[in-house]
Amino acid sequence: MGDASASNFVPSVAVDVRVEAADDRIANLLNIAPGAEVLVRDRVMRADGVVVQLAVSRLPRELTKGLAVEEIETGPGGIYARLEEAGYILRRYDEVVAARMPTAEEQSRLQLPEGSPVLVVTRVAHTAKRPIEVNDMILAANRYELHYELPAD
Repeated sequence: MGDASASNFVPSVAVDVRVEAADDRIANLLNIAPGAEVLVRDRVMRADGVVVQLAVSRLPRELTKGLAVEEIETGPGGIYARLEEAGYILRRYDEVVAARMPTAEEQSRLQLPEGSPVLVVTRVAHTAKRPIEVNDMILAANRYELHYELPAD
């Protein structure tokens, strides 16, 4: 939603916070045991009231207990700022981008016309020692352009 002023739209987000057991995929990505508790931040992002992105972050609960990341409103800088304040300094992100057809639920929530694909972005945030967040994002492909600037060194 950082592009709101440049793109001239009003952003909004609905957040649901809960705890669940890590499935095998999340456990593998976070390097935790399957079934271990993860904090889930499930977000629906809108531009001018239109749903443009579904995003679900999962973090090892052992790291989030007592932190503001467990609140709906995390404050300026969001969860990454709160994690860094707690000593979890982010060092790198691994990101995978793919395209596919949406599930029926995704198509409905994103209000996509029949035959419209989605972009699926999975980002894993790492400290120097371990992965600490998996963020699965579903984006309406007809509403996004992804741009990456990468250093050549």
